[in-house]
Amino acid sequence: MAANSYFYALGRRKSATARVRLQGGKGTITVNGKPAEEYFAGSEFLLNELNKPFTALQQENKFEISAVVTGGGHAGQIDAIRLGISKALALMNEDLKGTLKRADLLSRDPREKERKKFGLKGARKQRQFTKR
Repeated sequence: MAANSYFYALGRRKSATARVRLQGGKGTITVNGKPAEEYFAGSEFLLNELNKPFTALQQENKFEISAVVTGGGHAGQIDAIRLGISKALALMNEDLKGTLKRADLLSRDPREKERKKFGLKGARKQRQFTKR
């Protein structure tokens, strides 16, 4: 990898979209200009989710991650960033693609919020039937 080169990938989950840049470095993860520990403060589980692609490949602290994420909540944003990181790693080295696929890190979770329909209280909930 050259000094200024990076690999770009897009990750999505629910209504969150993450644009991820991957380049060689010390292993810092920056989300929207802040360190990931500060942006996702208070949730150790979510921060561990970010490192899953690297632990699957046993390449922790080798890459610098910069992500710009919009929409959704923290859980959706984490999954979007994780997918973007996995896609960027697969772009960087085609040999890593099989390992990431086996760890189920390259597939997008297609579940989205279903829209509310007219005449109903929500997407599917109906009004309670009254006989009398």
